[in-house]
Amino acid sequence: MINIFSKIFKNKNSKNYYSSSFKNLNEKINIEKIFNLISNFSSTSEIRYVGGIIRKIINKENVDDIDLATNVTPKNVCEILKKNKISFHETGIEHGTVTANIDNYKFEITTLRKDISTDGRHADVKFSDDWYEDASRRDFTFNSIYADLNGNLYDPFNGKKDLELGIVKFIGNPENRIKEDYLRILRYVRFFLNYSKVKHNEILKKIIKQNINGISKISSDRLLDELKKIVSSKGFIKISNDEFCKDIISLIFPELINLEIFKNLNDDLKKIFDQKDFIFLISLMIIDDSDNTEYFIYKYNISNDDKKRIRFLSNIFSKNLNKETFKEKNLWKIFYLNGKNCLNDFINFKLFQSQRLDKKLIKLKEFFQNQEVPKFDIKAKTLIEKYNYKEGKKLGDKLKEIEEFWINNSFKISDKELDNIVKN
Repeated sequence: MINIFSKIFKNKNSKNYYSSSFKNLNEKINIEKIFNLISNFSSTSEIRYVGGIIRKIINKENVDDIDLATNVTPKNVCEILKKNKISFHETGIEHGTVTANIDNYKFEITTLRKDISTDGRHADVKFSDDWYEDASRRDFTFNSIYADLNGNLYDPFNGKKDLELGIVKFIGNPENRIKEDYLRILRYVRFFLNYSKVKHNEILKKIIKQNINGISKISSDRLLDELKKIVSSKGFIKISNDEFCKDIISLIFPELINLEIFKNLNDDLKKIFDQKDFIFLISLMIIDDSDNTEYFIYKYNISNDDKKRIRFLSNIFSKNLNKETFKEKNLWKIFYLNGKNCLNDFINFKLFQSQRLDKKLIKLKEFFQNQEVPKFDIKAKTLIEKYNYKEGKKLGDKLKEIEEFWINNSFKISDKELDNIVKN
């Protein structure tokens, strides 16, 4: 039986929204192949774009991920992809999601679902063939919009209108939606900062605060993932001017003690901010003279490289600095010992911390962009062959002494200077 969703799409009089945007997308990524294979699987099988991709196209944003919905079961989706030699991964197949890969583009294909039970952090689901039922279980109205290959929309909760008006509206009862998955509190903050054109609804604010403790049910990995999306979003720059969103973020992430640092940024700081470097922005928010930084690193699962970046900044800026710290000679030392990325972090952090236009520091930052890390050419072999050193701790200590002199002498050392250090 062909459901009402199919009838809407196949109605020749149905209005075609944003067809050119979808057409350009289809030409770029060859997604038509997946649409055709699944649509032709049976007389009732269908597949549509869903969620974020449609929201972003309506809002004229860059599309960075593609989610698809289908009334075909996950098992059959896998069979279709395998039969047609399309690479795929069963990334979340227990929840109905299969990730297909064509020409290095990834597409998440999820079977329509309905919730059987929820506990605030995850849901037990049953696969469905009812598009309205699938839409009803989603969080916000503008995330429950579907589109066919040509951009014809199925919008059961008027999400397009809400998006255009800048209204972030839960589907159905807001408290029920939040209690199904407390992470939706953070998703509300993200979408409000990025899309809202109106003030917070006072009743909704009350509901969110009454349910804030439910966040404790959410894993630290899911919380960090959502925080990345918030911080990396265009709207995050508004956080200092939105008291409610700021309060919610502070309640959930009390380690972010420096949220005010993003208030009233000058043009140079806005350029740095617009790079959306999550780890750098997190460093700005967590570093102080307490153990707050280490607590954040302990609490959240971040890579060793990211820990190193954060600790590098924390070790420097949790101490009292002097003018010599930002002189060119010391910047060269940081550049050599830690690399260009850490030097950029160091200078950018200082620019944010000072909250002023430091032309000299900006000029130094630009200067180092075109520099190469100095190379220390004196090796253990030199000391062994020329000065009869034996391998061991004494050799290592002497090499360190020589290197330290070389660094402090603007990365230069003469043969006579080397002789003096080795023989003393």
